[in-house]
Amino acid sequence: MTTPVCTSASTAAVPAAQSPAYPSFASYVRARQPVLLRTARSLTANPSDAEDLLQTALTKTFVAWERIEDHRALDGYVRRALLNTRTSQWRKRKVDEFACDELPEPEPLPGTADPAEQQALRDAMWRAITKLPARQRAMVVLRYYEDLSEVQTAEVLGVSVGTVKSAVSRALGKLREDPELVRVR
Repeated sequence: MTTPVCTSASTAAVPAAQSPAYPSFASYVRARQPVLLRTARSLTANPSDAEDLLQTALTKTFVAWERIEDHRALDGYVRRALLNTRTSQWRKRKVDEFACDELPEPEPLPGTADPAEQQALRDAMWRAITKLPARQRAMVVLRYYEDLSEVQTAEVLGVSVGTVKSAVSRALGKLREDPELVRVR
């Protein structure tokens, strides 16, 4: 047997001096978003999907904000919205799977290098950069990785533009001679 619940009685039982825990939707989201995002992440495998799921559940909560009488139970409401939304997404998913003898591999585009080779080159480059003296390393990183001009690099490091030019030139010379990078060329 179910027990009837009178929603208007629950508001009458709360003294008028007490204000709701969250006076606005924005304050609720600011206060509870990390916890709710953790719940959404437990429902999905991808963090981006979890953020989308939470956004959808919060949209549904915002639409129903005026109808929710007990704001102390908001977490339960949002968790239920998360679960219902995730279940709905799961049911609507389109599965295009079919068995094949060989996995199709995309043909490499002309002029593009193998991603594994590109990553190996990046790793070799960083190892070579870490071998440089600290001052030269800072100048190379600022010039080529942070894309600062020689003048901006000089300002950041508090040296003259000529110092930047000569130090970067020496650093590039050392990088050209690095055995790991020589075999890549």
